[in-house]
Amino acid sequence: MNSFAWLTLALFLSALLLLTGPMGAWLAAIGQGKIPPLLGILSPLFSLLSKVENAVYRLAGIHTHLSMSWKTYALAVLVFNALGLVVVYGLQRMQSFLPLNPQGHQGVSPDSSFNTAVSFVTNTNWQAYAGESTMSYLTQMLALTVQNFFSAATGLAVAYALIRGFAARSASGLGNFWVDITRITIYLLVPLSVIFSIVLMGQGVIQNFDRYVDISLIEPLRYEQAKGEEGGKVLQDISGATVMQSLESTTQTIAMGPVASQEAIKMLGTNGGGFFNANSAHPFENPTPLSNFLQMLAIFLIPAGLCNAFGRMVKDHRQGWTLLAAMTLLFTMMVIPLLQAESQANPLLSALGVDSLSGNMEGKETRFGITASALFAAITTAASCGAVNAMHDSFMPLGGLIPLLLIQLGEVVFGGVGSGLYGMLIFSILAVFICGLMIGRTPEYLGKKIETREIKMVALAILIPPVLVLGGTALAVMFDVGRSSISNPGSHGLSQVLYAFSSAANNNGSAFAGLSANTPFYNVLLALAMWFGRFGVIIPVLAIAGSLSNKKRVEVTAGSLPTHGPLFVALLIGTVLIVGALTYIPALALGPIVEHLQLFSSSSAQ
Repeated sequence: MNSFAWLTLALFLSALLLLTGPMGAWLAAIGQGKIPPLLGILSPLFSLLSKVENAVYRLAGIHTHLSMSWKTYALAVLVFNALGLVVVYGLQRMQSFLPLNPQGHQGVSPDSSFNTAVSFVTNTNWQAYAGESTMSYLTQMLALTVQNFFSAATGLAVAYALIRGFAARSASGLGNFWVDITRITIYLLVPLSVIFSIVLMGQGVIQNFDRYVDISLIEPLRYEQAKGEEGGKVLQDISGATVMQSLESTTQTIAMGPVASQEAIKMLGTNGGGFFNANSAHPFENPTPLSNFLQMLAIFLIPAGLCNAFGRMVKDHRQGWTLLAAMTLLFTMMVIPLLQAESQANPLLSALGVDSLSGNMEGKETRFGITASALFAAITTAASCGAVNAMHDSFMPLGGLIPLLLIQLGEVVFGGVGSGLYGMLIFSILAVFICGLMIGRTPEYLGKKIETREIKMVALAILIPPVLVLGGTALAVMFDVGRSSISNPGSHGLSQVLYAFSSAANNNGSAFAGLSANTPFYNVLLALAMWFGRFGVIIPVLAIAGSLSNKKRVEVTAGSLPTHGPLFVALLIGTVLIVGALTYIPALALGPIVEHLQLFSSSSAQ
């Protein structure tokens, strides 16, 4: 790492920590049913938002005073998101008959519609399609952008429910899901998105409803691409090599659309799905180094602030700072080797005369460079985001391993909106339980005893994603229909499939980009991984919240384990790494680690 990389990392973390306190106060106020501090100053705005909130309650028939049990809360979560799935699926299938479709895009295929609907409902935003050539403006706005709000709000609502479980002194309810999701959307996501949209438009992100523009190229563009057949299957010759075809283009189509609004909630809601196929590498989504920095900051803003909000809501600020410290240290531990790996040149390219001092620029935007691209990759996979400004498939083997591992850890290193906090609290409960076993006492966390029921739910929440990842990967490589979509044979091909299922089951949405996943096989299998990876974790979390809310607080004694300070931070980090990382070590050894050894051994042999 050079001095510029260190400076960039320090600047990013400093800006994030400065914003954590104000954002935490805002989030805590929303979770406690109070007026957010900023809106208290802007009384006319608060008055307007308050009227909108009350109107929603009246129209929907919501009884704001009713507090839900964990089962009722979980049922509301499932019903709300199932309805969202149906709406998004229907809009895609019918978009050819609907307005705001200037390019005349046809209805999306059933399997792709199902995959995309599940993807956006689960806050994954996995995209097996090119947005600008598949989705109409109406579908982008009414289906995808709306779900970007609701999926983020769902994750935050579940986090609030778990916090209330810890904070309650003996209560049967976790709050009202319909109130939570309304307040989160009105007082947090919409205002922040409007502000961020304006900032992005100032940087050059487009926001319009114009038809696409065709321009003539000064010189014809000649290129090669993999030859495929209907269904997305890549053709291969007798030797197994991908069949390429030569193409020439004399024009280029410049896609338009309401990009800034979707880009804002995509980042703030840790959603990640891009308006364009190139995602945040596209100059209309991410035009400048400043917009790139602001987008990275936006991804971590709410997850970091939620740690502070947690401390405020349980009335012990140290607890929130402890979680934030663990997340920050884990992030730093991961981003440093990633930056180091990408600062290395590919030895095979160096042998061809490419400047080895420039590092690995393959798959990266020249306007961002290695440092900003690698940092973006670490941020987007540490959070449950999936937005990318570089092709992860082109990273060095160990450089690709770090984003993959960050996803596999459960995306608790800041993580998604809400999901990062409740994921880290799951590991905190497990860490406390392990300590209790070591000293022979009933473990407790924030005054709540951790007993058999909680540990069963913790085990379930931790084990479901690895089962989906490893089981899905095994199924994909067992069948010809799964292997036919792999563009590279051997260890890198395995990494492509492993990354896809890791991203789906952990609701990230990024990809190695070397896997042709827009096939019925992958669309259905990845959709199932996304759905159960999301709600298979949420339901145990709500069960834990319900169990904790019914328990009385026990007094802190000399035998109680302090859950703040350096010792617990180290214990929590160790638990995340041991439980999260070791599960995947065999798969990682067969993928990126073997690829790294092959790359450098072959170069040294030459």
